[in-house]
Amino acid sequence: MYRIIIVAAVAVAALFAPAAVAQNYPAKPVSIISDSAPGSAIDTSLRIIADGLSKHWGQQVVVVNRPGAGGAISAKVAAEALPDGYTLYAPALSVFLTIPGKAPNLPLVLPRDFVPIGLTADQPMSIGINPALGVNTLAELIALAKKKPDSVSYAVTGVGRLTHLTGELLQIRTGIKLQMVPYTGGSAQAISDIISGRVSMVIEGYSGLAGTYQAGTLKALAIASEKRLPHLPDLPTVAETIPGFVAAGWQAVVAPVGTPEPIIRKVSDDLRAVLVTPEVKDKLAARGSYVHPATAAEALAFVRSQQELWKPALEQVAQQFSQK
Repeated sequence: MYRIIIVAAVAVAALFAPAAVAQNYPAKPVSIISDSAPGSAIDTSLRIIADGLSKHWGQQVVVVNRPGAGGAISAKVAAEALPDGYTLYAPALSVFLTIPGKAPNLPLVLPRDFVPIGLTADQPMSIGINPALGVNTLAELIALAKKKPDSVSYAVTGVGRLTHLTGELLQIRTGIKLQMVPYTGGSAQAISDIISGRVSMVIEGYSGLAGTYQAGTLKALAIASEKRLPHLPDLPTVAETIPGFVAAGWQAVVAPVGTPEPIIRKVSDDLRAVLVTPEVKDKLAARGSYVHPATAAEALAFVRSQQELWKPALEQVAQQFSQK
């Protein structure tokens, strides 16, 4: 009888142990690995959300930038982390929408590679130019590019990433030919080259370019959201010139495979709670990013739908690479 009682007690303890761990989580600082470079649109938004989580949990949430290799470096580091909930991963859509074979172990597949937790915010792509280019609207830019093919260069912060895919889609939809200038170290060098006149234009999330737009060193021509953004009512959408054109970045939050389900559920619940706070929503909106709360199941469904949506554009880019 004594042995039976002991076995039963151990079984009950094991049953409630994960819930107890989640209840006390987090008991120490949490790291969020990012595949984006410091100062980029995605990094800016993630740091606002990390600050919100820090306040919500009473524990510091640290963003760890590990850019490079199209997201493969950050994915490897995150996958090898202990599955205890203290290392999370917030990859941009580009690690899910990667040209097959271009980067090792990409594109990521959920839930095979990571356990989905939720989403953070949508970041519509914006088209910015050097004011000296001499155009004031997207229609004028398209007309210039048609008149002088390859004369308009555009910065790409990562070949195969959304900035690149959006540029390819712009060319496909308008019949223009742009000169792509790739950058591997994030948007800082690209912005510097555009301001100096070395490159004509950039396609990047609005939040990453907001400072330059406000200072007038770059001119925002359009934003690739479905409708004009509430905080930017005077900025036209790309769809006003090219009907149906929408391109927005997004970011998922995932955890290493094996992370306890109660912790996944707690992080997902708390993340959604933080995203809808006025402080976080307003800070993100002011930078052109808009919260996208989602449960783990909703995040999984969304990622899969985006992979299908961008598949044709990825195939187009892959075909171009194969011809070079």
